[in-house]
Amino acid sequence: MAYTPQQARDSMVRHQVRCWDVLDQRVLDVLEKLPREAFVPDEYRGVAYADTQIPIAQGEVMMAPAIEGRMLQALDIAPGDEVLEIGCGSGFITACLAALGARVTSIDIREDFVAQALRRLAEQAVQNCELKVEDAFARSDTARYDAIAVTGSVPDYRGEFDAWLKPGGRMFVIVGRGTPMEAMLMRQTSAGIYREALFETVVPPLRNAPDHVGFRF
Repeated sequence: MAYTPQQARDSMVRHQVRCWDVLDQRVLDVLEKLPREAFVPDEYRGVAYADTQIPIAQGEVMMAPAIEGRMLQALDIAPGDEVLEIGCGSGFITACLAALGARVTSIDIREDFVAQALRRLAEQAVQNCELKVEDAFARSDTARYDAIAVTGSVPDYRGEFDAWLKPGGRMFVIVGRGTPMEAMLMRQTSAGIYREALFETVVPPLRNAPDHVGFRF
């Protein structure tokens, strides 16, 4: 018997997301309600709720649902938070952040990704978000945020985005090259940036992410 989309969402949350220690009910509610299939390429709609990454074009992927849940839980979004998303991808995480009550600014270096994400978000009547074509590593904006979601990996993280965090702000970023990479939560504290290792995973790198292999200081 084929699942309905809602049954597939419920199963995804119960058998994938909860099993990865995502217990924040607000995050679970968002993942149970948002139609993930509306954000995947047409040819992958049949596996929209599978426990796997989904290709979206140009070597990029949607994270597996459990990873998305862990990221959203770690960021601890409160209604009204100002959030920066680096890499809009399919627009799904943008929609999740907005559904949690954030005011989202999402940037992506790929113009076609931004255009597709804008269309999908409009189709789902998602508000509270602004999308821009922009390279995070060449960004001059001095705005600061309560949370930053970095949806691609960086080979090394050397504080490139730290200055965009408000006091008490949180940032999720995946760091490393090859297998495995380490998902990290950064917190802006009065004593500086506190780093917490969360789990291991692998996702494609952000375009233009610096790789400091071979550098000497």
